[in-house]
Amino acid sequence: MMKYDFDHVIDRKGTYSTQWDYIQDRFGRADIIPFSISDTDFPVPEGVQNALEKRIQHPIYGYTRWNHADYKNSIMHWFQQQNDYAVDSDWILYSPSVVFSIATMLRLKSNPGDGVAVFTPMYDAFYNVIEANDRLLMPVRLGSAQQAYQIDWDTLEAVLAQRNTKVLLLTNPHNPTGKVFSATELKQIVALCQQYHVFLISDDIHKDIIYPGNTYTPVTTFTQTDVVLCCSATKTFNTPDLIGSYLFVPEADLRDAFLTELKQKNALSSASIFGIDSQIAAYNTGADYLVQLISYLQNNFDYLTEFLQTNLPEISFTQPQATYLAWMDVSKLNLSSTALQDKLINTGHVGIMPGKTYGDQDYLRMNIACPMSKLQEGLKRMERGIRS
Repeated sequence: MMKYDFDHVIDRKGTYSTQWDYIQDRFGRADIIPFSISDTDFPVPEGVQNALEKRIQHPIYGYTRWNHADYKNSIMHWFQQQNDYAVDSDWILYSPSVVFSIATMLRLKSNPGDGVAVFTPMYDAFYNVIEANDRLLMPVRLGSAQQAYQIDWDTLEAVLAQRNTKVLLLTNPHNPTGKVFSATELKQIVALCQQYHVFLISDDIHKDIIYPGNTYTPVTTFTQTDVVLCCSATKTFNTPDLIGSYLFVPEADLRDAFLTELKQKNALSSASIFGIDSQIAAYNTGADYLVQLISYLQNNFDYLTEFLQTNLPEISFTQPQATYLAWMDVSKLNLSSTALQDKLINTGHVGIMPGKTYGDQDYLRMNIACPMSKLQEGLKRMERGIRS
């Protein structure tokens, strides 16, 4: 088994990195340590690097097909190995990104002015994709961390029952809270969607980073009608800029409609060869990497928990069931979101995303997928900024 050194610090500056080279765009200054956008500071698995190096030796990078057995079998293998779940190969479609898939499905399954139900707080791109497509946001508030992010079933049913609600947009595991929806919860969500004829879109891009004691279940386990599951290897294996995602579409007519959008309307049927090769390699060879990654991230969360309890006890934090995102309750600091960001950025020189970006100004979202040394320095700066 390849032993990965996640402690090793790799300088990402000068690589056009969104998180590092363009941090000023997000936080207003460049001399800070970022814990913001959802990629990691870790190298890709050895199998992915080897596959890319081998492919780059071939000096022609022409138009590339995705619809072949090697691509689909890697996805089927991964879900069988990791989740004991058998995927029908006919369901699998390529997409350049999960958000492209979501936007396309919103347009296919609803009309301008229709409602899209979501659980809030929520991944910020969901706000944009709903509103920019002229759909109406229909929020359903999750409970607090102390309430295990429980679903308010009465509110959910009331929202889904409204005549203009046509879609429920789910993210499982949930971003930013890290909640993993249980099989029981998913069954009830599916039942309500079917009762009120609401189409269900599930963004499962964080499905692989699940901590012990929790189990991820694909929503397509419970229904193969009025549902689509969107996913990608890019979060797990840190390959988002190689471009590529996939989706499970059980219904043949909807697959045809999506392919028309992909191929005829948007001319996106030719995939990135590096995205295709990286995903195949990641899913066929990346199981050991994932085990070590989860262990390392768990250790980072343990360190964060102890640091906050010792040095910043006003900040309430419950370790997530999944993802590498720390959703921290800062309400007891009695600072406005603007004042807190000023302290973090201009005194602490650390960049941590304000919770209002995701719909709750009483929180911070911190990406802890980095070497321990970076996390330690970031937390020191966070404490210095807050205590100033």
